[in-house]
Amino acid sequence: MFLGLDSSTQSISALIIDPTTGTVIADESVNFGDDLPQYGAPSGFIPGGKGGEVHSDPLMWLDALDLLFSKLAEKADLSSVSVIAGSGQQHGSVYLSPGFEETVGKLDATQGLSAQLAATLSRPTSPIWMDTSTAAECAEITASLGGSAEVCSRSGSVAIERFTGPQICKFSKTDPEGYASTQRIHLVSSFIASVLAGKSLPIDYGDGAGMNLMNLKDLAWDEKLLQATAPDLAAKLLPPSSCLVPQGTMSAYFTEKYGFSPDCKICPFTGDNPASLVGMGATSPGQVVISLGTSDTFFAAMPEAKTDPNGYGHVFGNPAGGFMSLICFLNGSLAREALRDELGVDWTAFDKDALTATSASAGKNLTLPFYGAEITPRHDFGKPVTSFSEEASPALRIRSLLEGQFLNMRLNSAWMGVTTDRIRLTGGASNNDGIAQVVADVFQAPVERFEVVNSAALGAALVAAAAGGHDLVSLQEIFCKSAPGPLIEPDTSLAGKYTTALADFGKLLQQTIHAQ
Repeated sequence: MFLGLDSSTQSISALIIDPTTGTVIADESVNFGDDLPQYGAPSGFIPGGKGGEVHSDPLMWLDALDLLFSKLAEKADLSSVSVIAGSGQQHGSVYLSPGFEETVGKLDATQGLSAQLAATLSRPTSPIWMDTSTAAECAEITASLGGSAEVCSRSGSVAIERFTGPQICKFSKTDPEGYASTQRIHLVSSFIASVLAGKSLPIDYGDGAGMNLMNLKDLAWDEKLLQATAPDLAAKLLPPSSCLVPQGTMSAYFTEKYGFSPDCKICPFTGDNPASLVGMGATSPGQVVISLGTSDTFFAAMPEAKTDPNGYGHVFGNPAGGFMSLICFLNGSLAREALRDELGVDWTAFDKDALTATSASAGKNLTLPFYGAEITPRHDFGKPVTSFSEEASPALRIRSLLEGQFLNMRLNSAWMGVTTDRIRLTGGASNNDGIAQVVADVFQAPVERFEVVNSAALGAALVAAAAGGHDLVSLQEIFCKSAPGPLIEPDTSLAGKYTTALADFGKLLQQTIHAQ
């Protein structure tokens, strides 16, 4: 059996699979807020941070790991698990003193993890992906490298506030003594993997690419980025590695306490986004994933390492080899809900029947679908901007907003050079047939919907099985199943209309940004 772990913002989950039978043996989760209320983190992070700071307590993650395995041991024979892989929320970082290596290798199974490892933290809390307090550090790193284009070409992203490099930079400046006493810096992913293995395991390529520190071309820490970030940083990081190659075995703490085999292998853990790429069965170029949530995301495997010339998209490592890109759009469901409320309608106005009634107007009326600040493109629009050739009825406004969202996706993903053979649609709004049809029509690609509760944990389990000798593509064919129902095919008669609309949308976008 093979176990995948996912340590996300609000919970830690485990999924055990048996590839020989194609079944999920066990699925368990611990919610930080509900199950560990003593940490005062109802949403998985410490509330009330100042100046954009958002931190979590790594001891909470350790208590959750103990609780998770105690629950899991009641459901499955953990001695049958041969390989463990995992993922963690990207961009979170953990800071450890010289005592960590010795302590984590000699854990006492009669005590809990947090009690034994608390003293090894050189920084008591961990900044996570929601932290936006490092704008000054991003500017410093960018200036040191000679501009955003250089940072992006090296690391795959422009300097981003929530990324680990700028967070390390800030720590080294605001607490130089704490930074000096830090021997090892881990990501959430590599920290959990290291605890399991009883020794520090490396950061993997996929998660390491989300740090503004790794050079995409040679998959190694970039010397210029390291120097621009903090002193002696290279000594605090292990060289990055592949998540498909186990680099440790299960610590005696877990074999004695929960019944794991001492021969159980531990892989370097990856980030939750690369793991989700695996869990959605989209590790080959041509399979695009669009997740429709509070923010919408677009991610896909890339045939070669490219970077977004505008700096909006991010390039991470693909666990199957090569690279992937993720592009985030803040005005996702929030924009769809805002228009719904503004018009005083319900979701039936977004259904397929309602949108079919306006199909003759496909591509005719343009909307920049932004109700506030957006990051793709990076601009504070304040409100939607429209260019209508017809009377702006409620039905046409709904169609135009949806078209605008997916035209914006298509426009801002073109740099990837990915031919979209099929779109895998997930997230709450993916259940709406009308919205799904607009996605198919704008991209001129068939859409299938996925109902994956935890694609990151599933992806991690598949990585574990692949590391154990199974073929990843075959595993994905077994475990990555689309939701019941036929493919949603694009209306090919609209291809020309949306090609024209895409060009017009791009012009309107540039005019609006430059005018403001």
